[in-house]
Amino acid sequence: MKQNIQEELKKALLQRDELKTGTLRMLLAALINKEKEKNQGPLTEEQIQSVILSEVKKRKEAVEAFTKGGRPEMAEKESKELEILQRYLPEQLPEEEVRKLVAEAIEQTGAAKAQDMGKVMAALMPKVKGKADGSLVSALVKELLG
Repeated sequence: MKQNIQEELKKALLQRDELKTGTLRMLLAALINKEKEKNQGPLTEEQIQSVILSEVKKRKEAVEAFTKGGRPEMAEKESKELEILQRYLPEQLPEEEVRKLVAEAIEQTGAAKAQDMGKVMAALMPKVKGKADGSLVSALVKELLG
């Protein structure tokens, strides 16, 4: 995966695509920092996905903040970076599928009230990690437990 990102960066450089070049450089820097932090050599595919998810989350938050702050040009830039990053994530599950998995997790854990949300999330996240937005999962759990 990391090698694929490096190849895409080379292509972006040759095409003089400044936005994609900057986004991929930032992503590679985040991956390198994670490798140094772990100090165990190359990252696994799962760890790479985790870094990409983290960067996607940062972009979503930035789009929201810039939109609220009246900076549409910056929100648009962050939104375009978000699109580039999402290409490196696995296909996201549709909301109906996530809803079904949430219902199964609630049944499996015997959760009945909002205080049981932690148990449900603990059972559910390994199944949806990287395949569904955490905020969507959390919202659906709250909805179905509420």
